[in-house]
Amino acid sequence: MAHEHNLAIFRGRLKFKSNEQKIWGVLIFLSIVTAVEVVLGIYKPAVLMTPFLTPFEGGLGATLGNMILSPFIFLIPLNFIFLVLTIVKAYYITWDFMHMRDERTSLKRAVVWTFVFLALYIALIFLTEGDYINEVYKNSTIKWNF
Repeated sequence: MAHEHNLAIFRGRLKFKSNEQKIWGVLIFLSIVTAVEVVLGIYKPAVLMTPFLTPFEGGLGATLGNMILSPFIFLIPLNFIFLVLTIVKAYYITWDFMHMRDERTSLKRAVVWTFVFLALYIALIFLTEGDYINEVYKNSTIKWNF
């Protein structure tokens, strides 16, 4: 038995008359987000290329602070913007094109919470390991030969 799909996006702020219009609306939104990502990736503004914080120096407190805040200390704002825009695109693809909006709450939560946890976890691993590899090549006798 077929049921009526929700024809609104942005939490009901933008409503469409048919499924076809909704698909085009979501496609245009995703295209704009992708265009912003591409423009930022090409130009890489200097303001967004410096980390939020600098590492703390000296003492046990500084070491503990660096360990706890390492995802934020070495996080470049441009990378953070890319992470957020990627999550926004994944949300709208799943929510609208895969009709997750019309599913039961428990299934929605299981899918979304799992994705959010895994995405944040892998982002933390990539940032931590990437910084470690950068420090090894910068401070050791091994040179950048690739």
